[in-house]
Formats: sequence, C-alpha cells, structure tokens
Amino acid sequence: MQHMQGSPPGPGDGYDWRVIARLLPYLWQYRGRVMVALAFLMLAKAANVMVPVSLKYIVDALDASLHPDIEVILVPLGLVLAYGLLRYSAVFFGELRDAIFARVAERSLSQISLAVFRHLHQLDLAFHLERRTGGISRDLERGTNGISFLLRSVVFSVVPILIEVILVVVVIAITADIYFALIVIAGVASYIVFSVWMTNRRTVLIRTANQRDSDANHRAVDSLLNYETVKYFNNEAYEAQRYQQDLQAREDAKVVNLYSLAVLNSGQALIIAVSVTVALWLAAVRVASGDMTLGDLAMVNAFMFQVFVPLNILGFVYREIRRALTDVEAMFGLMDIAPKVVDREGARPYQETLDGVEFDRVCFAYDPQRPILRGLSFKVEPGQKLAIVGPSGAGKSTLGRLLFRFYDVDSGGIRVGGTDIRDLQQQSWRSAIGVVPQDTVLFNDTLRQNILYGRPDATEDQLKSVIELAHLRGFVDSLPAGLETRVGERGLKVSGGEKQRVAIARMLLKTPRIMLFDEATSSLDSASENAILRALREVSARHTSVVIAHRLSTVVDADNILVLDAGEIVESGTHAHLMAQKGHYWQMWQLQQKQQGENQASG
Repeated sequence: MQHMQGSPPGPGDGYDWRVIARLLPYLWQYRGRVMVALAFLMLAKAANVMVPVSLKYIVDALDASLHPDIEVILVPLGLVLAYGLLRYSAVFFGELRDAIFARVAERSLSQISLAVFRHLHQLDLAFHLERRTGGISRDLERGTNGISFLLRSVVFSVVPILIEVILVVVVIAITADIYFALIVIAGVASYIVFSVWMTNRRTVLIRTANQRDSDANHRAVDSLLNYETVKYFNNEAYEAQRYQQDLQAREDAKVVNLYSLAVLNSGQALIIAVSVTVALWLAAVRVASGDMTLGDLAMVNAFMFQVFVPLNILGFVYREIRRALTDVEAMFGLMDIAPKVVDREGARPYQETLDGVEFDRVCFAYDPQRPILRGLSFKVEPGQKLAIVGPSGAGKSTLGRLLFRFYDVDSGGIRVGGTDIRDLQQQSWRSAIGVVPQDTVLFNDTLRQNILYGRPDATEDQLKSVIELAHLRGFVDSLPAGLETRVGERGLKVSGGEKQRVAIARMLLKTPRIMLFDEATSSLDSASENAILRALREVSARHTSVVIAHRLSTVVDADNILVLDAGEIVESGTHAHLMAQKGHYWQMWQLQQKQQGENQASG
C-alpha cells in the first residue's frame, strides 16, 4: 500500500520500532512503578513454573509402585499445601502487578491523547479543510485504543510469556531431560517464526480494512452533518446507496482479512499439536522403560500445556500488536505533520500599543496556479473602520484569514503598528482580534457556554451586557430554559440570525483590540440588522475594525471602503466619494437598491 506524500513509513519497513520508541518516554516517567510491576511479574511466573514440579512430587508420592509400604492417606500434606500456595501466589502476584501498572498505562494514554489533541489545534486551517473529520476521529479512536493495548500487552502478555517460556525450558531440562527442553524450544521457535511471517503478510489486509472502515465512517459522519442539505434535495436514498457501497467495500476487505486469519490459526494449532504429541510420546516411552516416573510424565504434560496455551495467546497478542501498531502509526502520523504557520524565532507578544493595520503588497494563493491576492496594499489607521466589498471570489474573506494568520502571505507583509504580524506570537496576536464569521458554528452545548466561549471567566454582569448589545435578550427570554438551552449539533436548533447574534455576543465578550466582521449580519432581517449595526458602531467606535460586507448599506459609515475585484483594489474611498465616481461601487449600489425595491414590492 503506497503512503501518502509526506506520511511516515508503515509497519514492515522499520516504523514499528519507532512507534514503540515514541511510547517509551511516557512509560519512563513512571519507571519506579514499572520496576515494581516487573518484580511482581517475576514472582508470579516463578510461582507458576513451580506448579508442575510440585505436581510431579504429588503424583510420585501417590504412586504405590514407588512406595509399596506407604498408605495413600500418608501422602505428605505439605506437598498439596505447597501446590495450592504456588497456584494462589501466581495469581496474587499477577494481580499486584496489574494494580501497580494500571496508573502508568492510563496516565501515559492520557498524556499522549492530550499531546495529539493539542497538535491538531496547532495545525493550520488548510490541513483541517483538506482532511476529513470522520477519518481523523476514527484515526484518533483507533490510535488511542491501540496505545492502550500496546501498553498492557507488553507488560501483561508478551514479557510474562517470554519469561515463562525461558523458565520452563530451564526447569524441564534440569528436572526431566534435555530433549524435552529441545522440543519446547523447537515448538516455540516454529510457532513464533510462522506467526511473524504470516502476520506480516496480513498487514496490508489490515490496512486496507482500516481504510475502508474510515471511508465508511467518514461517509456516515459527513452525511449526518449535512442532514438539512440531504433533505433539501430528497437525497436520502442516494446517501444510503453511497454508504452501502462503502459498507460493501469494508465488508469485502474484512472477509478477506478473516480468511487469512483462519489460515494463521490453523497453522499455529498444527505446530502446538505436533509439539505436545512428540513430547508426550517421548515421555510415555521413558515411563514404559522405567527411565521416568508417572510424576515426570504429569510434569512434562503440565509444562507443555503451560507453555503452549499462553503461547497461543501470544499469537493473538502479536497479531493485535501489529494491528495496534498500524493504528498508532496513523495517529502518530498526524503528530508528524508540521504546521505551516509557526512562530518565528524570537517572536514577541502583542502589545496594546500596536494598532492600525497595513497590508503591504500582499500576494497570496491557495493554489499556485490560481492567485487570489495580487500585490494588495492598503492601510487602516487606529480607531478607523475599513470596509471591503466586491463580488464573490474577489478575495474578501481571504484578507480576514491572512489577518488572523490562518495562512501566511506568499510575499509582501501585514503589519500592525508598524510590526509584521509574523514577528508576533500567534496566540498573543489572535487574542487581540475579535472575529464574527459569515458561517457561525456553535458547540453542542448550552447557549450560556457558547456565549462564554469568548471569555470563559467572564462575570454574570459582563455576560448580560453583551447579550443586550447583541440584541439576544428577547430570544433568550423566549426560551423555556433560557441560557441553559442546548443548541444542538453545530447549532442546528438555532436559526442563522440567532447564531450570528451569539457570534457577535461572544466576540464582544472577548473585548478585542481589532475587530473583523465577515458578513456579520448576512442572516439578519433589516430591523435586527439596523439595531445590531447601531450597537456595533457604538462598541467599535474606539477600536480598529475591518468589515467584509455584501450589503453595501451596512458600510456607508466606513472611514474607507475598498472595492476588490480579482484580488486587486479597483476603487477606494468613502461612500460619498465612491458614489460620485459612478464606477464599480456605484453600479453595485444601484443593483442592490433595485433588488431591495423588487423584494419589498413582492413582499
């Protein structure tokens, strides 16, 4: 399976060990607990290996042919008690190991999950626009589950089984015969070699199944997030058909994966059966010839099952470890993606003395083949209101994204108070800008929490103040639960106009130095728009503000109006000045006035 450009290598090409190496620092923080857990692990396995040895002496003690003058009732009770104590000790020390290591595993998983979450928020807007939310969420879910399995399997399965195999080989060679040790070594080696070889061949099948699973999940999430659009076009059947196709592809990939799993399981079972049969045959021959006792036979039988039963589990664990490594690889692959917008070395915090915005010969393109802004230059003096108007695709919203540093300019520069914004720390600079976007998306939480998102530590009085300024009071009072009303996924329970009021309220709560309004009143009726515009004029009177607008009536009071077309400024000036020129702005004004008149006449 080919990797995406810039993605890390996958399992089978050396990446497995790098994945494990990236997990070790999280475990090393708790090395004291890890060492104690390993000590209890050794005690548990030592006790477990001694169980078959104690069983040998019990059987020999009961063998009348070895002790013809001793009654069965006189079997040393100490051996039976020792047998029971060893079995209990193996379980008890194992539980102590689990209890001590539990905090290590959970804390490490929490830290890794938090690191990935923070990294995703540091990535640039382009990444989040290009990636699929459903696919990312699936990668994160499988990745965290994979890490949880890796942390537990290494300590609870792989290491214990390997220790037990080594101890069994040593003990059976000492107490029985070197040939039994060789049978165990040959069986274990054959099992491991076959399992590794077959599992590696299945890796591509696992990856394909995961990809099909992500595709199906993305399809479902994307369709449900666009529920209203699906309904508008009566495309429920179409969406179901596309989802069915993805489910069929996932089903086919998983079935092929299960077929290969059946081959793997059958081969492992054959190796175990042959090894156990050979060992018991040799033991039976030795007993018949008088070279071994029945106790030795019982011990060999117990040792063989003690080795191969957990070894069968090891085969499963190895398969799951490979699957987990594949899943963790995808999640760490997200961590390896470097953000395109980063702080320069020596970047300093924003200071309130820096005010006024200047675009100096700014060029920018999302795609090099399609320039958006072409050498754009303008200036907004401190406290002024700049309006940007123009047809769709002129580059208006791109100016806001560049100002907020969702992207960096290709050439030229953007300055605030004479300082290039790339010389300012991103978090500090963005804290100085308040944005009311054209498409407001709300969290699936209460109305109160969505407004408080502008400043989570705001007081109740500050909250009430911005609710009044954004003309939200009537809407809040009309709700039975008031501010505690949940707005639904992406705010679907709230109308477009109400969502924009919420966006304005939480922007005001942020108390930014510079305000950016991107079609901030596009979803409001005329009465609400006029009321909010008056409030915004009052609030922004002492602030530098940039207004991106479609309705020209909302920017007539601007200190300067820029008319953009194809990424260039074709006109600039006040409303009166532009109307007097009778150019692009005048034509747009006349067209909108005509449309407004037609709408009023038809209404």
